[in-house]
Amino acid sequence: MPPDRMPSPARIARAGILAASVLLLMALPAAAQIGAVTVRSPRPFGLFLGDRFDATVEIEAADGFAPQAASLPKPGPLTYWLDLGSVAVAPGPLRDGNRLWRLSLNYQTFYAALDVRRLDIPAFTVTFASEAARSTTSAVAEVPSWPILVSPLREVQPPPVADPTEYMRPESPVPRRDPGPARALAWAFAALGLAGLALLARDRAWWPLHRRPARAFAAAARQVRRLSARSADEAAYREALLALHRGLDRTDGRRVMGEDLPAFLARHPAYGALAQPLDRFFAASRTAFFGRDPAAARRHWPFPDLVATARRLAAAERAGAPGRAEAAS
Repeated sequence: MPPDRMPSPARIARAGILAASVLLLMALPAAAQIGAVTVRSPRPFGLFLGDRFDATVEIEAADGFAPQAASLPKPGPLTYWLDLGSVAVAPGPLRDGNRLWRLSLNYQTFYAALDVRRLDIPAFTVTFASEAARSTTSAVAEVPSWPILVSPLREVQPPPVADPTEYMRPESPVPRRDPGPARALAWAFAALGLAGLALLARDRAWWPLHRRPARAFAAAARQVRRLSARSADEAAYREALLALHRGLDRTDGRRVMGEDLPAFLARHPAYGALAQPLDRFFAASRTAFFGRDPAAARRHWPFPDLVATARRLAAAERAGAPGRAEAAS
């Protein structure tokens, strides 16, 4: 470069000042987004080996800026004597255009102190970013370290004793508990459970309580269900019709024919909702036995309808029909 075109020292100085001003102006908006940073610890003293303690960090940031999760301190070992147990962040109130953010930290110390010792919790930084769309503005909050005081668990130099085992505390005796009340309570609950099971078996007509006369429809429903495995067999269909006939007869204490159905329902109103299925049952029975045409009966009233009617009769019987049937008979 010719000597007459070389920049003068004054021009170089002005260019340096201009560049520094530009860089300072670029840094000011990001720095202005972060306000005061305050650390609060409820008990930073009197801590022993293994103790947990909490700390709250309050950071003021411009409204619209939020802390980035990736920049928060990660739970785990921080030093050989300090672990970070958990970190939680929550927004606070809005004051003078700044949002107050609270970081709740839980630490645990593993420092085995021989005397009262001051230790410093490590400092860390938190990055805040603008939540506005297509915005890349960010700012960093510097959280300073703060001190805690840990205490020893024992004396540095205990008084001398003849037997070193005297330094150790004796084991606490384990209390002996009487198992009698718990055993009696267990037997009582077992007895109540068996009694409840027996009542349920009686209500549902389970074995060995399934053959009592008061549950005629329950027995008929079981037989019909067994015969339904041979639904293609006409003989099985006739046996199922006869089983339902026997259920009606045992319930009423007399022979029940088709023309007796209104009187049967009047004596046993619990089965009133089954008037139409029972009327179809008697029509199918007349066709199968007196008309000697089981195939036509099955077309008129197929096996699935027979099984469904038997189940509904058994359900009505469980709901309270047996007591009314015995009273009527």
